[in-house]
Amino acid sequence: MKGKNDKKMKKHWVKEYFSIPNLMGYFRILMLPVFLVLYTRADSLKAYMTAFAVLAVSMLTDCLDGRIARRFNMVTDFGKALDPAADKLTQGALMLAAAIRHPLMGILAVIFLLKEGYMMLMGLYLKKKKRVWNGAQWYGKVCTIVLDAGLFVLLIFPNLPAGAVGAVIFIMAAFMLFSLVKYIRFHVRIIRDSHGE
Repeated sequence: MKGKNDKKMKKHWVKEYFSIPNLMGYFRILMLPVFLVLYTRADSLKAYMTAFAVLAVSMLTDCLDGRIARRFNMVTDFGKALDPAADKLTQGALMLAAAIRHPLMGILAVIFLLKEGYMMLMGLYLKKKKRVWNGAQWYGKVCTIVLDAGLFVLLIFPNLPAGAVGAVIFIMAAFMLFSLVKYIRFHVRIIRDSHGE
């Protein structure tokens, strides 16, 4: 009986943490330091293209892992946490790469850390209180799109004029702060509604 239970637990553990989509998520995360090393050492167009090819492979797995998980019934609770974590790590890696050439990125990085730190703590608090919501809100999705687009512009065009760089960083920071304020108001409403029950 114990052997059967051990076998069942092992099977569940493998399915939860080592499904194909989750392995793709691990691979995606492991590619980020490779991209950073290649990008920071790049001194020619070919070297930059190699760095972006690695990033493209990492991002391709992001497009595929969710589809594979849903198509082959491999969705796991761990995978639901791994995917957004990999998204944030990717954004952080892109931010770090851009900061090498643009010191103003430090301001954006601070806002990013504040926002993501708040989201993590509030998520844990609401989970403890058994208050959850389904997926990101529209302003969170818009913020992600603007942030990704802005970072790609700064990375693909490393020699942009200082004024253009400042404008791109300002736009990203503004959307991030807007998203943070909207999420704070959203969470306050959830907490108030729960107290009213």
